[in-house]
Amino acid sequence: MAPAAGSGNRPELLYGLHAVREALRAGSRPLQRLIVLRTDRQFTDLVEQAKAQRIPVHIEPSPAFDRLVPGGNHQGVIAVVAAKAYSSTEDILHLARQKGEPPFLVILDGVEDPQNLGAIIRTAEAAGVHGICIPERRAAGLTSIVAKTSAGALEHMRVARVVNLSRLIEELKEAGLWTYGVEPAAAREFTTVDMTGPIAFVFGGEGGGIRRGVAQECDGLIRIPMTGKVESLNVSAAVAVTLFEGVRQRKLSAKP
Repeated sequence: MAPAAGSGNRPELLYGLHAVREALRAGSRPLQRLIVLRTDRQFTDLVEQAKAQRIPVHIEPSPAFDRLVPGGNHQGVIAVVAAKAYSSTEDILHLARQKGEPPFLVILDGVEDPQNLGAIIRTAEAAGVHGICIPERRAAGLTSIVAKTSAGALEHMRVARVVNLSRLIEELKEAGLWTYGVEPAAAREFTTVDMTGPIAFVFGGEGGGIRRGVAQECDGLIRIPMTGKVESLNVSAAVAVTLFEGVRQRKLSAKP
């Protein structure tokens, strides 16, 4: 195995059957996803190990491998190394209990720009959020670009990667959290929501916003009022506005 060519902003890659197999077996390096040429007998054990560890598996044609590791002996398998290991939702809720604080969570439905994700992590950490939940697929993961954009905040923020956001919201409701989707078309303004208790905010991706099925699971939809000509904020800006309203409310409620 050799390092992939490219700039420091490219993700760290492991490639070759032996190197990837050992990384999966040891579990000492957080892997963001596994890319394989096929799922036949040669790759069966790798695919099964990845799925057992909830690492997304992608099948790509040969030209994609040559672009990722030009000149490298990839043997039809590449593992993308994450900048940090993922936490679980239980870890995030446990942190809130440890701090004696009502859970304060962010859920991202399909944020694909790593710079947006890094900016959101930085804002969330500054606002005292206990953790961020992202989907396994069609979303940015914890890459080196995310780590750099977060300006160090990633080291202090728990990020959970889940299979199904709708099921996650159901589980959070059962745990006593209220969930609100932030959508430009919502009727209710975000400042009317009580943010002092256990709460999670859902934000949509850069293109289509919150998916309908995910929005339907929320307890309600809220909007940030816009008085200019643009209809919505960039997702990282919307996160900042919403979370710091939560900070304001929580500080007021904590006063004697």
